[in-house]
Amino acid sequence: MEADAELDQGRHARTRQAWAEAYTLLGRADTVRPLGAADVEALAEAADMLGRGEDAVALLRRAFAAYAGDGDVGAALRCAYWLCKGLAWGGDLAQSGAWLARAKRLAATEPDCPQCGYLTMLEAELHFRAGEHAEMLTLARRLAARVGPDADPDLVAGTAMTLGLALIGNGDVAGGLAQLDEAMVVVADGRPSARCIGMTYCVVIGTCQELQELRRAQEWAKALARWCAAQPDFSGAYRGLCRVHRAALLQLGGAWPEAVREARLACAQLTAGYGEVVAGSAYYQLAELHRLRGEYDEAEQAYRDTLRHGWDTQPGLALLRLAQDRPAPAAAAIRRALAETTDPMRRARLLPAAVEILLAEADGGVPGEARRAADELAAVAGSQSIAALHLMACQARGAVLLADGAAGEALAVLREAGRGWRELDVPYEAARVGVLVALACRALGDEDCAALELDAARQAFARLGALPDVRRVERLVGAGTGTDRRSLLSPRELEVVRLLAQGRTNHAIAAELVLSEKTVARHISNIFAKLDLGSRTAVAAYAFAHGLARPGPSA
Repeated sequence: MEADAELDQGRHARTRQAWAEAYTLLGRADTVRPLGAADVEALAEAADMLGRGEDAVALLRRAFAAYAGDGDVGAALRCAYWLCKGLAWGGDLAQSGAWLARAKRLAATEPDCPQCGYLTMLEAELHFRAGEHAEMLTLARRLAARVGPDADPDLVAGTAMTLGLALIGNGDVAGGLAQLDEAMVVVADGRPSARCIGMTYCVVIGTCQELQELRRAQEWAKALARWCAAQPDFSGAYRGLCRVHRAALLQLGGAWPEAVREARLACAQLTAGYGEVVAGSAYYQLAELHRLRGEYDEAEQAYRDTLRHGWDTQPGLALLRLAQDRPAPAAAAIRRALAETTDPMRRARLLPAAVEILLAEADGGVPGEARRAADELAAVAGSQSIAALHLMACQARGAVLLADGAAGEALAVLREAGRGWRELDVPYEAARVGVLVALACRALGDEDCAALELDAARQAFARLGALPDVRRVERLVGAGTGTDRRSLLSPRELEVVRLLAQGRTNHAIAAELVLSEKTVARHISNIFAKLDLGSRTAVAAYAFAHGLARPGPSA
């Protein structure tokens, strides 16, 4: 009788989504008398939601065998779906494939079973991982034709999600996003299982972020936060991935300390033995936050952890090298990343960083690469109705125009980008655009407006904790007032100044610093402009007067 009471209480706890209680009570009942297939499946779901991945996999194997033995093919195929997903999350891709093959053999005994759609979703996912977008779309359309709105809610939500991803992969972003919205409508009704709801939230929000569809991502993230708050026991792998997405959106919204906390929790959850297949995304998000806050050693380690877990470190690592005043490695890294990436939307993720890095490498000039990167970003943005993508393109174009001396034309484009970022509530990018607006105003002789823009940007960066940007703005303010001009010089330019003070020729400086003479000449031209000096002799005198020179042989 006690076992029966615990079983009833466990079932009720599962209905209330009290996962820890359900897991304990159903588990106790199972030790007294083996549970039936439906209760084993319920226990597996509780284990999954608690992050007990290995337990969930073992229980799903039991449930699959029990359902198959009872002749309930549909329920067995549903278990096979979550079993294959669980094995994949744990990194056991070969076992996942083996169970899919076993499930297909069972499905062949009842080919008209609606739950065969679960296996189609798994096959579509395999094509997705392999980048076989056309094949995925064929399967997704076949699936959508078979699954009606009255089918199993998990299958309905999964079908819309699969079709949405397939359409996006084949270039129909608008159609794909509409299908993802359909999946979220099903989820919002609360009819699917909890694990399906968690998975769908993660996939949809992650896809929206990847596409820079920030409004949708922010909207669904708020709904996800409410759902998670109602389930304090939810701590599984999907919870960890949800934290990654939440951290990214908190970063965009300017809540950086909270974003760091979420990213660290995600790293811990996804490296606890289940979910490591996506742990790299958590470390990448943490690395980005460290980079923006000027914590470069911590960022370096987090990028290493990102790579260790099989995740791409770009464009973040290249931007870290730029922040460390190493433009050549930064440019090499971003060029390599672009060369390896063909998908337009994935390239769009790299192109804003490419423009920034290539302009910095040019040291005040405008290389054709930076202009071409900005043009490509504008073309991608023009093909999609995504606000953030359009703003990124405006920001990149404005930076290139400014570097090219077209400050007036740049100003109009940059102001549009600034307004847009503020409307999307993305304060860091709005402040970065504000700095570019200030430089454009300065180039046009309006120092008063430049000073106001710089002050507003400095305050925004300070509120965020973006210390490298605060320091950069302070240097720019000093340049405008004619003070501390030497702070405008990069470490490499300071080295050139010291060698000029020693009387070195361009050839000797190039040999000393392992640079080309053309690069040395460009550095010297920049030094003349930044220090407002007109000759090598004047630079040498400035270096001695400000303690920048050190003894050395002349050449």
